[in-house]
Amino acid sequence: MKDASPQTVFLSDYQPFTHVVQQVALTFRLAPAATRVLARLTLAPNPLRPGAQDLRLDGEGLRLISCRVDGQAVGVVPDATGLTLAADLLPNRAFVLETEVEIAPEANTALEGLYMSNGMYCTQCEAEGFRKITFYPDRPDVMAPFKVRIEGDLPVLLSNGNPVAQGPGWAEWDDPWPKPAYLFALVAGDLVAHAGRFRTGSGREVALNIWVRKGDEDRCAYAMDSLIRSMAWDEKVYGREYDLDIFNIVAVDDFNMGAMENKGLNIFNSKFVLASPETATDDDYARIEAIIAHEYFHNWTGNRITCRDWFQLCLKEGLTVFRDQQFSGDMRSHAVKRIEDVLMLRARQFREDQGPLAHPVRPDSYMEINNFYTATVYEKGAEVIGMLKRLVGDDGYARALDLYFDRHDGEAATIEDWLTVFEDATGRDLTQFKRWYTEAGTPVLKVTEDWKDGTYTLHFEQENPATPGQPVKGAKVLPIAVGLIGGNGDEVVPTTVLEMTETRQSFAFEGLSSRPVASVLRGFSAPVILDFPRSVGDREFLLEHDTDPFNKWEAGRAFAKEQLARMVTGAELSPSWTAALARVVLDPSLDPAFRALCLRLPSDDDMAQTLHAAGQVPDPARIYAARRRMGLALAEHLAPNLPGLLADLANPGAFSPDAAFAGRRALRQALLALMTRLDDGVAAQMAFAEADNMTDSLGALTCLVDNGRGAAELAAFAARWSGDANVMDKWFMLQIAYAAPDRAVEVARDLVALPSFNWKNPNRFRSVIGALSANHAGFHRADGAGYAFVADWLLRLDPVNPQTAARMSTAFETWRRYDADRSQMVQAQLRRILAQPGLSRDMTEMVGRMLG
Repeated sequence: MKDASPQTVFLSDYQPFTHVVQQVALTFRLAPAATRVLARLTLAPNPLRPGAQDLRLDGEGLRLISCRVDGQAVGVVPDATGLTLAADLLPNRAFVLETEVEIAPEANTALEGLYMSNGMYCTQCEAEGFRKITFYPDRPDVMAPFKVRIEGDLPVLLSNGNPVAQGPGWAEWDDPWPKPAYLFALVAGDLVAHAGRFRTGSGREVALNIWVRKGDEDRCAYAMDSLIRSMAWDEKVYGREYDLDIFNIVAVDDFNMGAMENKGLNIFNSKFVLASPETATDDDYARIEAIIAHEYFHNWTGNRITCRDWFQLCLKEGLTVFRDQQFSGDMRSHAVKRIEDVLMLRARQFREDQGPLAHPVRPDSYMEINNFYTATVYEKGAEVIGMLKRLVGDDGYARALDLYFDRHDGEAATIEDWLTVFEDATGRDLTQFKRWYTEAGTPVLKVTEDWKDGTYTLHFEQENPATPGQPVKGAKVLPIAVGLIGGNGDEVVPTTVLEMTETRQSFAFEGLSSRPVASVLRGFSAPVILDFPRSVGDREFLLEHDTDPFNKWEAGRAFAKEQLARMVTGAELSPSWTAALARVVLDPSLDPAFRALCLRLPSDDDMAQTLHAAGQVPDPARIYAARRRMGLALAEHLAPNLPGLLADLANPGAFSPDAAFAGRRALRQALLALMTRLDDGVAAQMAFAEADNMTDSLGALTCLVDNGRGAAELAAFAARWSGDANVMDKWFMLQIAYAAPDRAVEVARDLVALPSFNWKNPNRFRSVIGALSANHAGFHRADGAGYAFVADWLLRLDPVNPQTAARMSTAFETWRRYDADRSQMVQAQLRRILAQPGLSRDMTEMVGRMLG
């Protein structure tokens, strides 16, 4: 268990490490209860830290067997967090430190360091898991080449780099590229490989392997195809070639995150590798493609160039998220991908920015670094990269990235290094732009308009609200993409990027023959909340005529939210909304995936966030009821068209994960959901019975559960898929996510009582506890039962897996939005958690921040 009274770490306190690690040699003698780890480190005094220095090595939960300096035993006693060798024990030159420790992988339920998953040894070292393996300076700016020997009785023994030797019961690996300890990886198990090959642009052959348990090898083809496409794309678009002879991916059942980019040996949560038409949905295929790409792209943006300290986490994550978004757009649809990314940003990051957990893209302090793997670091970090690219242009971005790779290859860099590269490559001063990295919060961009004598003027005002620890902020640099559309639907001013640098700024467009309709923030060119009051007529006009796909969708989205906000207060839905949306849905010239997104109503949580931002106290039950009424009204309006549309979108033949086919299935699913509101589930029951793929099967089942039906289908689904954990996670999740609010907690209680609810597995835990917290009205039930249930399970998980428990505690972060009774009940649960004896460092920090 971690220390529950952690010390705050500050960016301003950074100092280089006292010593340079020149070489690492590790030997693992694997045993479930008593693995021996022998470490041989070649070190030298760091010239940046002159004078005699103690050597401090991180280590947690390690039993020290021996310690030697240049072959001589030294008597040292570890403390709870590491080992200190006094300066007088160390030579003032290069020397060799050898340690031997013992660890117990089978007892490691936190899934950090070296642990076991169903008989397989596996590691997870980011951010600070390596210190649970051996004594080492576990920080990202300490980079060294690693040589690894693994001894064990399992047939597959893997580590970073290239294989150099092997024999019965042992294997040796050599990673020639200097890396920090967080990128170390080891896997040992009874595995089989789905193999492939890739020829680089320079003609080198790279062996590719996806390692899985026996029986899963036939579900790796899409992951392999995604990997090969990722490697080719990175060479073509960024000029980055892979740099080892082999690239391995391993699928693991017990994993806290999605995947990990360890050099040459990526470790993945199995749900993001394994896919077949029968077991994976279209969303699963898209996520596999994106996550495979993300982890591969880290080879350069994260591995070859890493971050100097954990405050710079966004340097590797924000950039790599931006790169995987570019890739997915190229592979699928840039318009649809952009909308999906913004939906996620608003649902996760805007929510984070507006609550007690708000923090800058680059924080200036932390207690537990695991708690800063957040939407702000990842998704907002990617938005900042996108803004930078818009400001400097495609050519400037390409020049800057080339300079970044040339200048910092093999280094641990900072945000200052990153921005300096752009300044040097483009000549821009980015001093003001840096505020995006150092200030928290989502700016509000207020817009008004004037029209006079052929001149149309847009007036902008930006507000940067106070966030914890940052009451006052300066004006941000905002790239605002704008287009003007004439009354006949033609563009009179094509997309133009206006650069806003002041708190208030106006931009005029002259020589126009008639008043235009402005399409503002095209492509969501800056991560802001747009406050631009529009008439119903303007919303309808943009929904029909805007040539920017994002703003076409956004017009309908804003229209729907305005209507829902009125309906929550008891008003009726305007027929103009249903009519305008129907025109989009019935337009065969539009991408089916885009039409499906237009049919997706704003979520309950999105509406709560919107109402709170407008100064209202959201009522979860009223929001839920209003949203149900809106969905029914849309279904009734489209009723004459639904049978024909569903027939036109029927399965055209053999399943393909291709984006075009996935788009058709997405639209059919959205229409089936409407039909289920009208026909007592007849069409959904038929679709479930006829489904030959998981997308259609799960989609039909979701429609039924969402309408209080589907008991027989749920039973049939479970009977068929009880042996597939990833599929059963979907079964658990949908029952709670789509349960009626007054039944959600009871459904969750029934599911956690099942023998198949393995709560120590992060995927299964998230499929129930996470699903309940995502059922907005169910979680925020007026009697507080949802709060108590989630708190109970977080307390149970925390001693076993504090990282997952702390991340899931964010279910409570929005408590300030709600009425006094709900707020008091959440605070009571948070105080109950905080009072728990032995609470982890991870959870202590999160709950403390949420309570303020």
